[in-house]
Amino acid sequence: MATHSSSLYVCMSSRKPNATMLTVLSARAGGAPPPTLFFGIGPKRKCWSFKSFRIWAGEFPDFLPKQVENIKDPFARKLASRIERLPVNLSKGCVMSSCVKPKEQTEANPIVLLHGFDSTCLEWRYTLPLLEEAGLETWAVDILGWGFSDLERLPSCDVASKRDHLYQLWCTYIKRPMVLVGPSLGSAVAIDFSVNYPEAVDRLVLIDACVYAEGTGSLATLPKALAYAGVYLLKSIPLRLYATSLTFNGLPLSTCIDWTHIGRLHCLLPWWEDITVNFMISGGYNVIDQIQHVKQKALIIWGEDDQIIDYKFAVRLHSELPNAILRLIPKCGHIPHVEKPDAVSRLIVEFVHSDQSQKAKSDSVSTISVPVWLMILVQADS
Repeated sequence: MATHSSSLYVCMSSRKPNATMLTVLSARAGGAPPPTLFFGIGPKRKCWSFKSFRIWAGEFPDFLPKQVENIKDPFARKLASRIERLPVNLSKGCVMSSCVKPKEQTEANPIVLLHGFDSTCLEWRYTLPLLEEAGLETWAVDILGWGFSDLERLPSCDVASKRDHLYQLWCTYIKRPMVLVGPSLGSAVAIDFSVNYPEAVDRLVLIDACVYAEGTGSLATLPKALAYAGVYLLKSIPLRLYATSLTFNGLPLSTCIDWTHIGRLHCLLPWWEDITVNFMISGGYNVIDQIQHVKQKALIIWGEDDQIIDYKFAVRLHSELPNAILRLIPKCGHIPHVEKPDAVSRLIVEFVHSDQSQKAKSDSVSTISVPVWLMILVQADS
């Protein structure tokens, strides 16, 4: 399998689902390339010190799988400690929905961070703190069917249900037009939502957008027994570890294992298999015809070295969105908010504060920084 296999959704429209597709998902959920930040790590203790903020190890919410205790990445541990569940009322009952609430509210429109396919809000463990440091009210929301929400009653997790869930959460807790940020398949979620509920969205940020896949393709017609067998395989540690090591070449083994545990954490909830199969057979997202109906101003961010979704789709999306700007991040792959959080946060902050008539200052963002995983390793050995 090539290293560009990190999103099952990209392959779902192919005719013959195979082992490659299964390996694809296992790398997507939380395994990610090493992030790049400007922060240095201080002495080895319960508090990690950084240039502009401090991260404290705290208690984890009891609804997270106990394996969260084994995660070593201080950013992931800190964000996991902030996850909480909020009641969201749907037509068929209440769902306790997982999210990270902002530390403080502001008068400006809030940032709401979605995540990619079969992932969680932990994707934002590096970028969310930077957005908060910039003074932005920032939410990280788990999409219905993924993440750490309580889905014991197994609500439907098709596209319409995901859309309604986000809208009800917005109506109950956010209540103001938001800057909706969607990476990978989260871009399809964001586009679908903004077209159906334009009053809830002020602007869009689409990161390496997976918006031209025609749903889950032939996987929607798989017999349930085969679907469950494939989903069960996706949860296995060997497959996810193998996929992560291939996708993120050069990652130290200990870090690769930690990434694998982060990406697999939500799969340990007892309803994960049922919910994943439910979404698979529902047909998934197909927003191709909705793109032209997006009215909000949009920022498209793309990793210049994305091997998952070809850059030609960034150009196409830029041409089809009525009011969009495109920014490339050099030397960056499919998950810029993890690989280059400093660049992504800067682009989002500039976009939020820009006027409609303001011209973008540059066509690319260049970042030279030290990988935080390397600093963690150095600190651990000291």
